[in-house]
Amino acid sequence: MRITYQPWGETLEEFVNAGRRAEEAGAEVLWVSELHRSATITAAALAQGTSRAKIGTSIALAFTRSPMITALEALDIDELSDGRFVLGLGSGVQRLNEQWHNARFGKAVPHMRETVRNIRHFWRTCTSGEQIALDGEYEPMHIRGYERPFPVLRQQIPVYLAAMGPAMTRLTGQIGDGWISHELCSPRYLVERILPELEAGIARTEGKTRPDVDVVVSACCSVDPDPVQARRRVAGLVGFYASVRTYADFFDFHGLSEQQQAVIDAFRAGQGADYLADQVSDEMVDALTLAGDRDHVAARIAAYEGKADSVKLSPPTHGIGAEDVRVAQNEILALIAELTGGKA
Repeated sequence: MRITYQPWGETLEEFVNAGRRAEEAGAEVLWVSELHRSATITAAALAQGTSRAKIGTSIALAFTRSPMITALEALDIDELSDGRFVLGLGSGVQRLNEQWHNARFGKAVPHMRETVRNIRHFWRTCTSGEQIALDGEYEPMHIRGYERPFPVLRQQIPVYLAAMGPAMTRLTGQIGDGWISHELCSPRYLVERILPELEAGIARTEGKTRPDVDVVVSACCSVDPDPVQARRRVAGLVGFYASVRTYADFFDFHGLSEQQQAVIDAFRAGQGADYLADQVSDEMVDALTLAGDRDHVAARIAAYEGKADSVKLSPPTHGIGAEDVRVAQNEILALIAELTGGKA
């Protein structure tokens, strides 16, 4: 099982330095998110600041850019990284797309299918000058008279998709090179809800087998000798995601519906999404994150063995100060070095 990492930095300089340290510690992939920074810009920064680890977006929003822009950015980052780039895409939720970005959402699964089709087609043909004529309900692409005058390092950059629901997970198995979990994903949820749907999608593609899809499980870590402190640091992140009604089935699966509702009620009453930690129980933290001392967290990571191909570790970032995030990040990097034999 590959150990990968999502670095954090208050500045881009600190962020790239954290990625470099994670690479030295033994992380095989460095992932970047998209919320408070642009996924593609930070991926480009990491590409130039590192030399061995792959660089992946986890995730770039699929519908807020045109497929052509996404394809071009991916080609450029792949060139910057000397072929180390992984394009991870996610739909995001409808409210984010429509209200934050004024982007069309529609039906996420067919929209994603057309988006990935267009990106891959553009990669294959953009230097040939041939006409592109792709119809679609969401992403028609008609290009004539375009020829990219620069070389393309790879025409087949890996495309990973983020998915929680069964239909998007099946699509990921069918067309994706990898699957990326939600930031909260227990081993039981992975085994019972995700893998069966992923395998059903894989079965729809002739010649494709389970090893052809990299299963990347996300695991938010809070490592501290004091378990109370460890839980405190990560509770705000759990509250942030619990405030989203779209994730109701996920919380219900873990027997946490009532506790999620308490978080939603506090959010609707005006409490900021980043400041819901006081509504999050220890039960929620223990079920959905990796919080505790180093041995405990290492054992929790090991629970994904045989279920996931890669585990993406990340520090808590919601509702805590920068210094707390730094402490959490340093502990995780030390743990990665311990697990991989890398440089602490």
